[in-house]
Amino acid sequence: MKSFILGAAVLACATAASAQTKWDLPSGYGANTFQTKNLEQFAADVKAATGGKLVITVHSGASLFKQPEIKRAIQTGMAQAGEFIISGMANENPLFGADSIPFLATSYADARRLYDATRPVQEKVLAGQGIKMLFSVPWPGQSLYSVKPINTADDFKGTKMRAYNPATTKIAQLLGASPVTIQLPELGQALATGAVNNFLTSSASGADGKLYEQVKYFYPVNGWLPRNVTAVSQKAFDALDKATQDAVLKAAAEAEARGWKMSEQVDTDSIAILKANGVTVAPPSESVRLALQKVGEQMTNEWLATAGPDGKAIIDAYRKK
Repeated sequence: MKSFILGAAVLACATAASAQTKWDLPSGYGANTFQTKNLEQFAADVKAATGGKLVITVHSGASLFKQPEIKRAIQTGMAQAGEFIISGMANENPLFGADSIPFLATSYADARRLYDATRPVQEKVLAGQGIKMLFSVPWPGQSLYSVKPINTADDFKGTKMRAYNPATTKIAQLLGASPVTIQLPELGQALATGAVNNFLTSSASGADGKLYEQVKYFYPVNGWLPRNVTAVSQKAFDALDKATQDAVLKAAAEAEARGWKMSEQVDTDSIAILKANGVTVAPPSESVRLALQKVGEQMTNEWLATAGPDGKAIIDAYRKK
């Protein structure tokens, strides 16, 4: 009898072990970022909701795949799920860059409306690649930092403006500044040596990177709010039973709502840190606002020229609401 009970227990354990599904979820961002903390909560919620039937392991800090490799890893089945910045895929398809059109959506409310207009189109493109979008969360907006006050649009002329991609290079040129290509880790040193006078980045980057040690003027222009997307291989999702699928989708919806709130809080907290460290925080002047708006209109039209009918549908839907 004892051997029968023992055998049944071993069989039950083996069955439970074989029924457990494990997913790897790589991210290119560090463990302390709010985006990664949100991913960890998502994974914990899925595990709890499924009674451990689905276990998702988050690999932060590019420890499993580098940021540009993550989407491809999902497509090829090397990872079941992953998180990547969607605009980083814009060279592959301009529709992936909708959220990073400069000065189109310049607040969380506008970014949400743009996301609502964009998501169905991006979901369709990703579905054609065997990828299912689960949720998407923005970073705080890209805002303007300057060593000296920027009182009018003319104050940009002749300055050295940090650029880190084709879009920021174009912005600098349109404003009459000289673009200087510098990545974020080198920005502090570039400021200390006078290689850069102004730049666009988030409040969080300024606070985390202690950029307030060299820069004393911050204008919350929120040029664009770039979004991360968390997605899963459609094949891996389809392999789940209906109850587990429903649990994943519920946890994803909660992660999206939570992530947007976290992003706004990080923005608020980071601006407070800048102020506490002697940075003057002020809205842009009318001259600067109009100049940035003009840049936005030109770059939106340029994006529309490459994004086709689906791009036009996104912008039309965004502007209607």
